[in-house]
Order: sequence, then C-alpha cells, then structure tokens
Amino acid sequence: MTTMLASDLPLPRIGRGKVRDIYAVGDDRVLLLTTDRISAFDVVMAETISMKGAVLTQISAWWFAQLEGVVPHHMISADADTIITQVPALEGHRTALAGRAMLCRRTTVFPIECVIRGYLSGSAWKEYAAQGTLAGEKLPSGLLESAKLEPAIFSPATKAETGHDENITIARMREILGDEVTYTLESMTRAIYTLGEKISRDQGIIIADTKFEFGRDGDGRIILIDEAMTPDSSRFWAADVYKPGQPQPSFDKQPLRDYLDVERRAGRWNGEAPPPPLPAEVVDATSKRYLEAYRRITGTDLKIA
Repeated sequence: MTTMLASDLPLPRIGRGKVRDIYAVGDDRVLLLTTDRISAFDVVMAETISMKGAVLTQISAWWFAQLEGVVPHHMISADADTIITQVPALEGHRTALAGRAMLCRRTTVFPIECVIRGYLSGSAWKEYAAQGTLAGEKLPSGLLESAKLEPAIFSPATKAETGHDENITIARMREILGDEVTYTLESMTRAIYTLGEKISRDQGIIIADTKFEFGRDGDGRIILIDEAMTPDSSRFWAADVYKPGQPQPSFDKQPLRDYLDVERRAGRWNGEAPPPPLPAEVVDATSKRYLEAYRRITGTDLKIA
C-alpha cells in the first residue's frame, strides 16, 4: 500500500487537519480521508508512516460496528467499493480510497473534546503531581502515576485549531454548551468507554484514556463523529505488563516521541516546525506499533483489499 502525504479527490475539500482531509459530499455527507501524516508535540512530520491512515480508519470502523445499539455514530461506510457506488465522482480513485476513506453523515460539530480518563497519566498526571487536581478540581491524595481511576473521570477540553487543547471543568462545559447537551455528551462518552474498555481488556489492552467528538446531524440527533478509540485518540497499554507507579509502554507513536525527545534534549531541535528528519528505523517502528495496535484490538491482522 503506497503511503499518502496528502489527498487530491474530485470533491470540494472543506477541511484539512493534521492527519485527515475532509471533503463535502452534497449537503448531508462528508468523506474523511485519513492520510499517513503523523504529528508529535503539535508538529507534523515530513515523513509518512506506512499503513497509519488505514489503521486509524479501520480501527474506527471496527469500533463503530461494536457500538451499534449503544450510541449513534456518523459512519455510513468505510468500504472503498461501497463509497464509489454512493459517490460516482470517485470512480477511478479507488487506490486512494482503499482502507483509508470513510463516508459519513455531516454534522454541526460541538467545540469540545470529550476526554475520559480511566487511569492517571499524561497531562492529567502532571497536573495532579504538581497540584493534586485535574482541570482545577481536587482529586484524592496519594494516587500513583498510572493508577486506575474509579470511577473514570470525564475531563472535557476545548478544541484548539493550533497548539494544545485546554482542559476545562464540566461547569465551564455547561456554560459553553448548556446543561442538557453537556449531560448527553458525558453520558455517551461514558457508555462508549465502558464498552471499549471491557472489549479491549479482553484482548489484553488497557485503554487508559481516550477522547471523542460529537456533532448534531440534520435530524437533530447528537452522534459520535471523527474517530473512535484509535492509537491517535487514545492511550493504549499492554495489560500483561501494567504496573502502577510508573509510565507505561504504549501502542502508539511512542518510538517517534522518544526520538524527538532525544533530539530536543541534545539541542538539535527546538520543538517547533520544521521537525528533524526521521531515521528509517523510527518510521518503521512507528508503523509496526500502529499495526500491532490494530491486531491487538480487533484480533486480526489488517488487510486492505
């Protein structure tokens, strides 16, 4: 499968994120095309990661199938032939679509990242270690790094166009979205995480934390959009080596982060664009990590027809 840095489809492109290109399909649908771009520390690398776009799309598609009857979602199809049948303008672009494209219902997106944390790690651990809080709200004392949080903590964040998202309180979320929408988004987030955490744990993976996005469709329904429990939106740990009180090895872009950390500490990179060139072994290790995450979550190897 050829890697893809950027897409060029015969549809109106209405957005481009760090990873996804978004195209309009009429007034009520969008096509999400997940490239093989990768970012770290809010900087997009020059290199592509083989199979990354397909991994993100197909893990999301797998989760959307598991979530049928739990929460409504935006996926119509992640099969290239089905997408071409529904969008004839894409005839002749099957190679670009295969594995990495998802046809979805179009929504008005809520400007909040719905983060849920089942374990104390990452930015949440840093804040807790310094202040004993998460998003300014007090947590119990004496918690260890990577400790399991019971119950899981709903920790919304504002969506940043550039730079880092900012953790906010649920009270602040209510001010932005109102009580009813806030309650609905938290309830849906908890329902998705509860199912995902159980399924993943049965496969030997801990979902330490994850984030979701939601939107309102043309019928007024609030539905899950974007991606679902992927290595880019979640922190995956191997259950068989989990040990609280320390950082955990993760199934994501950790080889890339580790390399960039070395470059930054050595003074060869200032942490801003442009990023340093990536050695082939870092690119390869990162690709393998994504593919392993897919295999561990779904129980099968990723195959693109």
